[in-house]
Amino acid sequence: MRSLAVVVPAYNESEGLNTFHDRLAAVFDGLDGLACSVLYVDDGSRDDTWQVMEALRMRDARVATLRLSRNFGKELALTAGLDHVEADAVVVIDADLQDPPELIPTFITYWNEGYDVVYGTRASRAGETGLKKLTSSAFYRVMDRLSQTPIPRDTGDFRLLSRRALQALSQVRERQRFMKGLFTWVGYRQKAVVYDRDPRFAGQSKWNYWRLWNFAIDGITSFSSAPLKIATYFGFTVALIAFLFGIWVLCKAILYGDPVQGYPSLMVVILFLGGVQLMALGVLGEYIGRLYVEAKQRPLYFIDAWHPPQAAAAAAPGTATAPE
Repeated sequence: MRSLAVVVPAYNESEGLNTFHDRLAAVFDGLDGLACSVLYVDDGSRDDTWQVMEALRMRDARVATLRLSRNFGKELALTAGLDHVEADAVVVIDADLQDPPELIPTFITYWNEGYDVVYGTRASRAGETGLKKLTSSAFYRVMDRLSQTPIPRDTGDFRLLSRRALQALSQVRERQRFMKGLFTWVGYRQKAVVYDRDPRFAGQSKWNYWRLWNFAIDGITSFSSAPLKIATYFGFTVALIAFLFGIWVLCKAILYGDPVQGYPSLMVVILFLGGVQLMALGVLGEYIGRLYVEAKQRPLYFIDAWHPPQAAAAAAPGTATAPE
């Protein structure tokens, strides 16, 4: 019998976890011929998310739980979950029920047809503001133009990975992780499934605009060197304009003389060139900062508690506390 594992990273999602699990369990019950399990990953939640996860584990033998030592962020929580599952196929889904678990059988159908990665593409995004939809759409289109790895537009983490796609992904251990890009980067046969995204079932989104902005920078700098090239070309263009302007000023002074004037225009030019230089240094700093983080080679995360499904726990009881 082939196996399916579902990885659910969560941070302060206690309000909706029970409803999510009820819907996921109903999907499991309808999947004949598959040994199903779910791993809930608590990313250092401050509410009772872990207690809810443990209650689900005691109630359903298919449930495993993993708690990180602190909040490492969704990308690393997702990585921790993927590191701790072994199955023929793995589905990644959020706990907020914006992505419907009922779509998993469709993913499995394409997986049975030979696709290694089956991802959900959002046709609509209910419950989100117009500004968030606009900025999200703009981000994916910028990534599409800048990145050498074609990242599907309007696509989140909701997807299925085959065993070999998961094994390939597990070899990528970079610290600054942009999972949406890494899922595509590993390659293999990939298939999109279009669906309408539902509004959040309970609680509030943990992604404010500041975090989304930093997330976008991580994505762009992880999969494109275009900002460095843009800074180079822009700096060259500004330098050329400044050189031509300097020749014009010199010729004007020789031919017509030049009384002491032009303080405002001089300040504008100096401030403009200074701004360009600072912007270029900022772009360089982003890439150098990422090199610095990678050079330290710190573990990606630390585990506070790890409880496999009850059937597996009976064979190998215990709780692991180790760096990864």
